[in-house]
Amino acid sequence: MKILVGIKRVVDANVKVRVKSDGTGVDLANAKMAINPFCEIAVEEAIRIKEAGSAEEIIAVSIGPQVCQEQIRTALALGADRGILVQSEEQVDPLAVAKILKAIVEKEQIDLVILGKLSIDSDNNQVGQMLAALCNYPQGTFACKAELKDGKIEVSREIDGGEQTVLLDLPAVVTTDLRLNEPRYASLPNIMKAKKKPIDTLTPADLGVDTSSGLKTLGVSPPPERSAGIKVESVAELVEKLRTEAKVI
Repeated sequence: MKILVGIKRVVDANVKVRVKSDGTGVDLANAKMAINPFCEIAVEEAIRIKEAGSAEEIIAVSIGPQVCQEQIRTALALGADRGILVQSEEQVDPLAVAKILKAIVEKEQIDLVILGKLSIDSDNNQVGQMLAALCNYPQGTFACKAELKDGKIEVSREIDGGEQTVLLDLPAVVTTDLRLNEPRYASLPNIMKAKKKPIDTLTPADLGVDTSSGLKTLGVSPPPERSAGIKVESVAELVEKLRTEAKVI
């Protein structure tokens, strides 16, 4: 079985992002970049499936500029076998990403696609569902547990009312939620080995995909700053302020 894992390069989750002065986007200058946390969980799940003897190869795919190779190398150090960089200097919208991944799925004859449920920069939660629709594959989104059973994959997914378990025929698309697993750290020997693992570089044109976007960003602005809180001396004072100032009671 071959597993495809999607990886996105994003600003590190611990970094406070800044908006550009002209409001056209986020200022990435000197910002620490990392693998999207949900994509890390996807990589970890693919590695666990391979370690259990159910997969022969894990392919890590990223779409973006040349520097995305850094995140692919991280995935290779964690346990992926090879990488594919679809190089694009322009921002690619979710539908174009899904079309690119579909082309790779068909080219590589992928049996299972594992993606993060969303990326922490755009927060769209769209690519997994779009890819499943384009490929006509069953999908298990927001997975908190996944287990291969007799050529199928059983996915427990988080829903508003608790959990739902679905049994999917392969090939399938699974998107990961936070409770699926705890990603490992790359060891130094594996980091060194990752430098020798192959990364193929393609372009959207090589895959026959048009990445022109129908979306237009009108502006980006930071959220309004919250006013400072206050301390009260007693419960009676708190109730009075909630009644007269906050007007919530």
